[in-house]
Amino acid sequence: MAITSSTNTIGLLNLQKNGKHSNMDVPLFCSSHLKVRRLKRIFKCASQVNDISVEVVKPEIDFKDPDWKKHFQEDFDNRFRLPHLTDILDVKPRPTSFSLKSRGPLGDGNGAPMDTWYGYVNDDDRALLKVIKFASPNSAGAECIDPDCSWVEQWVHRAGPRKQIYYEPKEVKAAIVTCGGLCPGLNDVIRQIVFTLEKYGVKNIVGIQFGYRGFCDENLREVPLSHQVVQNINLAGGSLLGVSRGGPSISDIVDSIQAKAIDMLFVLGGNGTHAGANAIHDECCKRKMKVSVVGVPKTIDNDIQLMDKTFGFDTAVEEAQRAINSAYIEAESAYHGIGLVKLMGRSSGFIAMHASLSSGQIDICLIPEVPFKLEGPNGLLQHLEHLIKTKGKAVVCVAEGAGQELLQKSDATDASGNVVLGDIGVHMQQQIKRHFKYIGVPADVKYIDPTYMVRACRANASDAILCTVLGQNAVHGAFAGFSGITTGICNNHYVYLPIPEVVRSPRRVDSNSRMWHRCLTSTGQADFH
Repeated sequence: MAITSSTNTIGLLNLQKNGKHSNMDVPLFCSSHLKVRRLKRIFKCASQVNDISVEVVKPEIDFKDPDWKKHFQEDFDNRFRLPHLTDILDVKPRPTSFSLKSRGPLGDGNGAPMDTWYGYVNDDDRALLKVIKFASPNSAGAECIDPDCSWVEQWVHRAGPRKQIYYEPKEVKAAIVTCGGLCPGLNDVIRQIVFTLEKYGVKNIVGIQFGYRGFCDENLREVPLSHQVVQNINLAGGSLLGVSRGGPSISDIVDSIQAKAIDMLFVLGGNGTHAGANAIHDECCKRKMKVSVVGVPKTIDNDIQLMDKTFGFDTAVEEAQRAINSAYIEAESAYHGIGLVKLMGRSSGFIAMHASLSSGQIDICLIPEVPFKLEGPNGLLQHLEHLIKTKGKAVVCVAEGAGQELLQKSDATDASGNVVLGDIGVHMQQQIKRHFKYIGVPADVKYIDPTYMVRACRANASDAILCTVLGQNAVHGAFAGFSGITTGICNNHYVYLPIPEVVRSPRRVDSNSRMWHRCLTSTGQADFH
C-alpha cells in the first residue's frame, strides 16, 4: 500500500494564485515576533462527555522581517517540544533496562552500562516533517509558508528507546485503554505494548475495559495482562479490552488513575480520544503526578494530522476492495447495472480515494472535501447517463461524509459529540433510481455498505507491522519520561509529536494534491459542479 504524504498545515499557508493567504487553519505560535489571532475549537472527546477546548492560533508573519525564518523555526521548535516529567517534577534518570541483546531486562532490571551500544536513539535525533521544496505556490499540492515558497526546515523528535529512563520498571503499573470505535490492529498494539513493557521488566500491566468509562464504572474491573494473555490476540479483530464512546469527566478519570496508582497510561484512539488523553495529561501535571500519558493514533479514516497514515487504514482499504469488486460484478452482470459502495470517512475521503485508485474499477469517487451536484448539465446523474450509454454500467464509490449539503441537516450528536450524518448512500441510491425512471432508461442499482465488516476484521500485514512499531515506541516514549505525546510515522520515519499539534483539526484530502489528481485520472470522472 502506498503511503501518502501528509496534507496538513503545520506552520504552512496554502496560497491562492494571487499570492494571498487562504483562511486555512495554521497551528500554534508562541513567539513575540509573530502576531497571532486566537480562536477556540471545541473537541468532544471521543471517550468522555465533557467539552474540551483546544486553542488554535493563526499566525500573521511579517515577511519583511529579515529574520522571519529564524523566528518561524524558533516557534516551531517551541510548539513541537515534547512535554516531559522533569517539567513538573524533580526526577533523575537511570540507566535503561531495555536491551536488544538479552531475552529479558538488563541486569535483572538494574540497567545497562552507559558506554555499551544497544541500539538506542539519541535525544537530539530528529526527523524532517516536510521533504518537498515547492518552487511555486501554484505547484500541485503546494504548501508554502511565504509567497516565495521559501524552504524552512521543520524537525520533529525521532521515536525509539533511550539510554536513560525515568521509571523503575519493577515499580511501574502500566494501563492500556482502547477508545472510540473498532479498528483493525487494536489487538496488535495491545500485544506489543505488553511485550515491550515486559522487556523493560514491568510486571504490573492492566487493561481498562470499554474505553474511558472503565476507569469509573464499578462493574468494570481491570484486566491483568501478560505475555501469556496477549500472545495470540492479534489473530482476531476487535479489541481484547472492548471499546466505547462517552465516559466520565477528566477529573474523575484522573482521580481513578491516582487511586489505582497507575504510572503509565497508553491510550489508543483517534482525534477525540487524543484530545481526552491530552486533557488527562494536563490534569496530571496540575496535580504534579508522575504519570506518563502516551497516545497511539487509531483511525480507519486516516484523518490525524502530520501522520503518513494511522493503523487500520491499509486494512480498511484492502477490505473495501471486496465490496467494490462485488459492486463491479453486480454492475457487470446486470443490464444497465450501477454498483454503489459507501465507505467510511466522516470528514476525510482517504479510504474512498485509495480504494478507488487501487481497485481500478471505480467510475466515480466522491469525498467530503470535494462538493458535487446531482442534478443539472454538469451533475453526477448526467455523467451516470453518459456511462450507461457508453459502457453499459457504472461503479460509484462514496465516502460517508460526502454530499452532506444535499441532505437534511441534523442537530443530533453521538456519544463522541460528532454530528450524526445523513445517509448519503441511501440518498444517492434513491436519486439514481428516480432519475433513470424519469428519463425512461432502465437501471439496476445495487447498493453495498461494508462499514462494520471493514472495522471488525483482523489487521493485514502492513498494518500489523505498523501496529508493532507504534506499540513499541509508545512504551519507549513513556520510559523516556515523555507525557502528553503520541507516536506515529512521518515521511517513513517513526516520531513523537505533542498531542495538541495532531488534534487541531482532522486531516483532510487536499483537492489540489497529486494523489487526488491521480484518482481523477484513474476514474475519468467529470467536475460535478
